[in-house]
Amino acid sequence: MAVSVSFRTYLLEQLGQIRPVTSRPMFGGLCFFAEGRAFALVAQDTLYFKVDDSNRPDFVAADMGPFLPFGDPDKPMQYYELPAEVLEDPELLAPWMAKSIAVAMKAKPKAKPGPNAKAKPKAAGKPKAPRK
Repeated sequence: MAVSVSFRTYLLEQLGQIRPVTSRPMFGGLCFFAEGRAFALVAQDTLYFKVDDSNRPDFVAADMGPFLPFGDPDKPMQYYELPAEVLEDPELLAPWMAKSIAVAMKAKPKAKPGPNAKAKPKAAGKPKAPRK
């Protein structure tokens, strides 16, 4: 799922025209964030935006498909490929990006363990030798 440096640079320029974004490598690809929320990912130099029922019809109407990290059409991720012509035109890109960021903002963040969370028990193994 490698992403070329030139494509990453291009995406940062294009998306950055609309609003501030950051990116970081994840799972062999690249993930884009706005306001700390993942709204896009890149795999093999293909950009995918986060979708739900509110914006998925736009992608389907443009004949774009879901990201299939395991190649199994029964297990798609909630990211769809962005049409190339949208990425090339900031006026077209802005509403697509805004909708995907809105979807990302609606998603519940993963809960962080609180201060009273119990630590997981350590796996049993060889007993440690006593310290001398």
